Amino acid sequence: MKSYRDYNSYLKTKYGCRVYRIGLDAGFSCPNRDGTKGSGGCIYCDGNGSRASYTDAALPVEKQLSARIEHLKKIKSAQKFIAYFQAFTNTYAPPERLKAVYDSVLPFKEIVGISIGTRPDAVDRDKLRLISYYKKGYEVWLEYGLQSIHDKTLKLINRGHYFKDFLNALEMTKEFGIPVCVHVILGLPGETRDEMIATARRLSELKVEAVKIHLLHILKGTELEKLYNEGKAGILEEDRYVELACDFLENLSGDIIIQRLTGEGERANHIAPLWALNKIDTINRIDRTLKKRETCQGYKLTVNQEFIS
Repeated sequence: MKSYRDYNSYLKTKYGCRVYRIGLDAGFSCPNRDGTKGSGGCIYCDGNGSRASYTDAALPVEKQLSARIEHLKKIKSAQKFIAYFQAFTNTYAPPERLKAVYDSVLPFKEIVGISIGTRPDAVDRDKLRLISYYKKGYEVWLEYGLQSIHDKTLKLINRGHYFKDFLNALEMTKEFGIPVCVHVILGLPGETRDEMIATARRLSELKVEAVKIHLLHILKGTELEKLYNEGKAGILEEDRYVELACDFLENLSGDIIIQRLTGEGERANHIAPLWALNKIDTINRIDRTLKKRETCQGYKLTVNQEFIS
């Protein structure tokens, strides 16, 4: 038994087998890169939009899906999949274009879910209404890049939106009954442990359905790389990250699904920390540390009785 509510176990319980996520690049841009909100993007973004290393952005979505499904069936004997619109901002287009893109999954009977990565300032009710339509046949998730609840941090990392934008998007998304996964980053410049913990507790209060916890890492060609080289931005050692991740989990409601516990860049573009490239080791260390502490996800909330369901 893991000491946190992990996503793989959730999916396996629901679908009876391991479900594989397929990262996709549907050719969207980002309002923080095309001049609408900004032109440089977030300080940690390298211009690839966090696309998976195996993704061939030159291919249509249907061919990306077909190639990856065939590959995973061959090497993993995979049976079921989630189409993950991952690169850049996957609601950043008119609803008619979004529908054409999302409909790309329809011919694939092996796909049981659709996950859409986006920004909280790139949704409206028309787009959410469209996305909610797919709940009839799929497990649908909206993944919002938040990173932190603290506006000073969002400004420092050039996020291009504020926490109030997330709260507005979350309220609208709940109107349509769409589950939400929130992305956060541990180790952002200037953030203290207590501020990171405050993010966990606020997300618990908001009753989001899932969280992805990322490690701040340095990628080639980013503004963060410049700051790192100038000694203006640091990175976490693995021991420190493991402790912070455990602290975060202890202060996060046990009802929330953990879709990710760390993160790394594509190996060719990843500068630091190098230990992040062995993410399985880090994930195992987090689990062992929680067991050593004799705690679990939500432990601090239960002990302090600050959140009562």
